[in-house]
Amino acid sequence: MWPRSSRSRKGEAVAAKKDEAKPEQPKAEPKLAAKDAAKDAGPAKPPIPIKVGKITLQNGTVNFSDLFVKPNYTVNLTKLGGRVTNLSSAADTVADLELRGRYANSAPVQILGKLNPLAAKSFLDVKADITGIDLVGFTPYSGKYAGYAIEKGKLSLNVAYKLENNQLAAENRLFIDQFTFGEKIESPDATKLPVNLAISLLKNNRGEIDLNLPISGSLDDPQFSIGGLIVKVIVNLFVKAVTSPFALLGSMFGGGDELSNVEFAAGRASLNAAGSKKLEALAKALNERSALKLEIAGRADPEADREGAKRAALERAMQAEKLKDLKKAGEGKSLDEIEIAPEESKIYLTRAYKEAKFPKPRNMVGLQKELPVEEMEKLMLTNLPVSDDDVKALAGRRAETVQGWLVEHGKVPPERVFLLPPKVEADEKGKASRVDFSLK
Repeated sequence: MWPRSSRSRKGEAVAAKKDEAKPEQPKAEPKLAAKDAAKDAGPAKPPIPIKVGKITLQNGTVNFSDLFVKPNYTVNLTKLGGRVTNLSSAADTVADLELRGRYANSAPVQILGKLNPLAAKSFLDVKADITGIDLVGFTPYSGKYAGYAIEKGKLSLNVAYKLENNQLAAENRLFIDQFTFGEKIESPDATKLPVNLAISLLKNNRGEIDLNLPISGSLDDPQFSIGGLIVKVIVNLFVKAVTSPFALLGSMFGGGDELSNVEFAAGRASLNAAGSKKLEALAKALNERSALKLEIAGRADPEADREGAKRAALERAMQAEKLKDLKKAGEGKSLDEIEIAPEESKIYLTRAYKEAKFPKPRNMVGLQKELPVEEMEKLMLTNLPVSDDDVKALAGRRAETVQGWLVEHGKVPPERVFLLPPKVEADEKGKASRVDFSLK
């Protein structure tokens, strides 16, 4: 820059002195209040009407670079072409949108729908499809947030967004094929969750992950963000996968049932109808997710199962007495197949009581007293021996029952089903007479 002349500098100095000598004048009070000024301004003018017959785009390119992640993520949307027709700011009008292009020069992109961004309240009803995006390029994101590079995988995305009266409803269907994590990447922002387990839960035997992620919200909410909603839904899905995997499997295969355990009647190791239904759903999930391994831990309640085991032993003693009669009649049945009808209960309880080996009340001449059914039952339950080892064995039999069902009926390969040591402990949060599952 050329230096100023001495005359110019002198003029500035004089002006400065004049300003310094001039006393500060008080500010004038406004003559009209803001409200009165607004009245004088008159009514707001209506917006200028806008109408565009057609906007055409040919061979367009959109460049995107995310400098936030390291290394940076960069992608181009190329060969973009299409049109918007009948765009207008008039109420109750919508424009037609049609765009086609290529994502990263390979994955086709199509966007079709109707919209009116110029109206007082925006309207949008758009569907978009992207097919076959290679996911290796997303390693900057997976490395930063998951701690792993992406070895391979392709993403296809089908979305449908509808915005009306400032209310958004959207469907996001993600289809990911052959997704595989590669080498581990050290990142302070990476989640501590077992992401490989999450992928194993979401990926079927064909290497596919098929997700439908609906979102909704109001544009009137100051916290509203479409991107934030999508991220939240995906994060919640992964968190659910690793913290509540059986709830996720239940939603996919069991009609919403929680598949983390199967309950048993006190003292029993046989499955009921509800337990069999859960195992059917669990077997289906395991057969669709061959990377998963199941661990089974039988449990027993130290008090409830001890009493339940005594009642089960009493029933078996009565069944044994009925079996004697069936054998005499030439009928061959196993003990578990025998049922005692209500009218037969007194007969076989009396016979089981007489056969039981414990001291019984006798009359004055030393003969065994005849007692009411309730007293015989009470004496038998009191004298039937059930030890701590018996209760622990009951917990183990429950686990074996479940393992056998999954292998025989559920067709789950035996090498994927592991038994854990049985547990005997009360559980205040739920019924302790059960089998618990865990996944690896």
